[in-house]
Amino acid sequence: MSSEINASADLIVASHYRGAIHAEKLSTQKSVPCLETVVNIVEKIKVIFHPGYFCASPVQDLREFTQKYLAEIHHDLSEQIALACQLENAKLREEYGIQFIKALPTIHNSLIADLQAAMDGDPAAKSFSEVILAYPGYEAVTHYRIAHALHNLKIPLLPRMITEHAHQKTGIDIHPGAQIKDGFFIDHGTGVVIGETAVIGANVKIYQGVTLGALSFAKDSFGRLIKNQKRHPTIEDDVVIYAGATILGGSTVIGKGSVIGGNTWITHSVAPNTKITNERTPA
Repeated sequence: MSSEINASADLIVASHYRGAIHAEKLSTQKSVPCLETVVNIVEKIKVIFHPGYFCASPVQDLREFTQKYLAEIHHDLSEQIALACQLENAKLREEYGIQFIKALPTIHNSLIADLQAAMDGDPAAKSFSEVILAYPGYEAVTHYRIAHALHNLKIPLLPRMITEHAHQKTGIDIHPGAQIKDGFFIDHGTGVVIGETAVIGANVKIYQGVTLGALSFAKDSFGRLIKNQKRHPTIEDDVVIYAGATILGGSTVIGKGSVIGGNTWITHSVAPNTKITNERTPA
């Protein structure tokens, strides 16, 4: 038995030094961000955004409470940024951490608008507490907005770790590179996919099973995918997209105030204030 184990071990070790993994210089010695720590950072941000909802003890002094958590977030995040970026410069990693901390008030304001959109957009929503504690759409958007701030700082790994954690929890897949304005509401949510280069305007509402995806992928002369191009649609302000709709293509624009019906398949732009049925004819 030991000879078979040793032979398998040799093959696994040898595979570490071949192909794409070797090209990225991954090895057993390379430190990477800790998922548990990254998730804990997100949970601490949720605590300061909604004090009293995600901590066991009551908050006595809100300012002191917030300062304490921000200091902890900065410390933990700086360490994870150092691992993600392979930064040895302590001052630089702390500066990245500070830039993220400075973005948190803007994220908080966006989430307040998203929270109001959920209350305004869902007649079943009985309270803000219900949305904060029980709505998967709000949970996914919270993770997205945190991840997007890190994406804007060009921090690798961490943004995807955050949004993929939310994806596992909620069934909602939002790439951290997507650009989403305030007042965004995902109702029900399971099966929603929003691609990296999607642009979503203010006060947009989408339902479960909606895909904002790519129509095709450009390739170079070697057959490799060309990245950093606009591949996903643009959704302008005040659009409603019903369950199961699929909207594809980087040049596809859904005009302001339009309503996209359920189970539609759209690969062309739609004029503002247009209603599209699943027969894809303006109504």
